[in-house]
Amino acid sequence: MATAVVRYTAAAVTDRGRKRPSNEDAFGFSVEAGVYVVCDGMGGAAAGEIASSLAVDEVLRLLKTRMQEKEAELPAAAESAVTAANEAIFSRAQRNQRLNGMGTTLVVMTTQEQHVWILNIGDSRCYLMRRGKLEQLTQDHSLVEEQVRLGRMTPREALLSPLKNVITRALGTQPQVRPDVFKLEAEPGDIFLLCSDGLTRELPDGTIEALLNCDLPLDAMAARLVEAAKKAGGHDNITSMLVRAEA
Repeated sequence: MATAVVRYTAAAVTDRGRKRPSNEDAFGFSVEAGVYVVCDGMGGAAAGEIASSLAVDEVLRLLKTRMQEKEAELPAAAESAVTAANEAIFSRAQRNQRLNGMGTTLVVMTTQEQHVWILNIGDSRCYLMRRGKLEQLTQDHSLVEEQVRLGRMTPREALLSPLKNVITRALGTQPQVRPDVFKLEAEPGDIFLLCSDGLTRELPDGTIEALLNCDLPLDAMAARLVEAAKKAGGHDNITSMLVRAEA
């Protein structure tokens, strides 16, 4: 019988990259509460930074509280936290014209022993590295990825498209939004990668897999991914969060 996962460790690194003047990515996690969040903000002036930070803070605050009180099942609590974060960003933008249209992508991982739920909005991703093989768990909410899924564009055409930055779902730009939700069972040794598109635009999946196939501490591995993305161009902000499941 497989050994159950009983604990997790995590590390994260973020960098503004080589081209952007500021960092609109944000991340946060609580190993105790089993909550891990990465967001990539968008909007003029400092609006993207505000949106991503608001989302991370709200999701962490609400899920920490819900987990301590054990008031709701984890998936329902996670969806509720995402809804609250959306409302917080949208209402903040409504009150301040300078922040109009701000929003953020979001990828959240929540854990309860070996049970894992992933929620995402936009094109920040979650991957699973299991027994040396990398698998993308989330699907991008972007115009080009939806064209690829419909067979109207090849992955290479999507990578070169001038529309590759257009996302079709974001947190905070509309009064309501629903995340995609994925559930799986973690195994000891699994590594989850939560990242912004500043990483995945620069590094193909094969390169990410190769960089994760090493015996290094999580913080060193996260830094290694970010540095590789910077060397490959670093055109955007880059965030890499790694979460390891252990017996």
